[in-house]
Amino acid sequence: MIVIKDQKEIFNIKSACKMASQLLDFIEPFVKPNIDTLSLNNLCHQWCLEHGVIPAPLNYKGFPKSICTSVNDVVCHGIPNKEQILKDGDIINIDVTLIINGYHGDTSRTFLVGDVSEGAKKLVERTKKALEIGIQAVHPKNYFYHIGEAIEKYIQQFNYGIVREFGGHGIGEKFHEDPFVPHYLVSKKERKKSNQFIPGMVFTVEPMINQGHKEIFIDNQDGWTVFTKDHSLSAQFEHTILVTKDGCEILTDE
Repeated sequence: MIVIKDQKEIFNIKSACKMASQLLDFIEPFVKPNIDTLSLNNLCHQWCLEHGVIPAPLNYKGFPKSICTSVNDVVCHGIPNKEQILKDGDIINIDVTLIINGYHGDTSRTFLVGDVSEGAKKLVERTKKALEIGIQAVHPKNYFYHIGEAIEKYIQQFNYGIVREFGGHGIGEKFHEDPFVPHYLVSKKERKKSNQFIPGMVFTVEPMINQGHKEIFIDNQDGWTVFTKDHSLSAQFEHTILVTKDGCEILTDE
């Protein structure tokens, strides 16, 4: 069931989203060769403490850290650790979600580490563009399937894979609410079940784009880290979106 937010709820979500965007701004200068991902986590956690906000990932269904750090062939839900040291040429997605007054704000960006290959740069640039194109489809006259339709139409020209198992989601008092937001072209049967956008809906758009095939697998040791099956690079960008009467508002805009 999709929750339509009232003005008080929207205000609180906006506050959390603004701080989440500021947290990514804060951590960006530290994303460079020779830093380990646990240090990035600790810097973000300390920032949260200093600003009086709660990092939602910490202890969420057992997740052990305050942010997700997904490096190179990790699609999402990478767990920060001191042994994972960034090196020249890596790409890393940092995913943050904050809670303010009981409401969540969720956003992520993929950063380039040092001197990155042209292929990796293009993947990151095109993934960010895919996010922007998907968001452009959000308007009360449209349906949720239009997001994935727009993204796949753009991405298919590059022969990249669009991850299907994970997508956007409703957000508010809960970290993950209805609906599931696909970033790929769904079947005609699924389109008929798709909800139309209604002002007051709040959800994330967060395409995960693989340089190779779309297939993924989850690490059976930690139960969280999602890898590309062919170990190709994966990039992701994410915004939290509010549907308005005239279109939409990006609540986590940089």
